Amino acid sequence: MVIRSRENSFGAWAFLVGVILAVVIGVGASSFLSISSISTYSAQIYAILVVIGIIVGFSIKVSGKDAKDFLLAGTILVIVSSFGKESVTGSLIGIGIGDTVSSTFSALLALFVPATIIVAIKTVFSLSKI
Repeated sequence: MVIRSRENSFGAWAFLVGVILAVVIGVGASSFLSISSISTYSAQIYAILVVIGIIVGFSIKVSGKDAKDFLLAGTILVIVSSFGKESVTGSLIGIGIGDTVSSTFSALLALFVPATIIVAIKTVFSLSKI
């Protein structure tokens, strides 16, 4: 019989919901919504992703090797999404998906940046305890 830990269940579900929501928002923002509705609701949409990122950062209990793995993966995702958002727009615009990929990267950045910063701060505080 496998015993599963439930101590990190909320953080894992919040993270999964946030990633799915970021991808749906990123794809939907450029494909299905009109430009006027995107500009009207973009602040609220990205604020929701930032709040989910903050919740994920506070609710994920990472320590030791898990913290290093999360911070490494989070940092890589933030860097790749940031560079990808800028470079993909120019290279994929000819086939019509440049805006979709760019908005998806932007939505992922809105989720991952606060989560990564909070976990990094929590890790620094845990290392500095005497």
